[in-house]
Amino acid sequence: MLIVSFIAAVTALSQFPFASFSTMLWMRHFMAGFFIVFAFFKLLNLKGFADSYKMYDIIAARWSAWGYIYPFVELTLGVLYLINLAPLATNISTAIILGVSSIGVIKSNLDKKKIRCACLGDVFNLPMSTVTIVEDLTMVGMAVFMLFSYQIL
Repeated sequence: MLIVSFIAAVTALSQFPFASFSTMLWMRHFMAGFFIVFAFFKLLNLKGFADSYKMYDIIAARWSAWGYIYPFVELTLGVLYLINLAPLATNISTAIILGVSSIGVIKSNLDKKKIRCACLGDVFNLPMSTVTIVEDLTMVGMAVFMLFSYQIL
């Protein structure tokens, strides 16, 4: 929660020089910061992340390479949000990827499995919790909101 709060605050402060606050710009920059920071922690120990991730992710459980690819996907999404390149593809990809990822998180929580959350890689020993579900589904919701707000869909 502390990392997410820092990203939200920095993102809000980045709009200080502008005449008015833009919710769309804030969401885009928040998502950029979120993906870049979370990818950073995963990349500190890629193997450790991949091993933890396959414990609950429905794709990584079946295809172990996904655990090694996923942090780079997050990093790419972060950069795409930051530079606002291909917003349609970026928001659709975010909604699909985090939507699918949320399935494993929700299932693990419903099954009351006591597993380690890989959201911050292998650096912190965080238990899987409803916070993880909220973070994932919030990102999905923001991506979908941006799709409709940009009148892309």
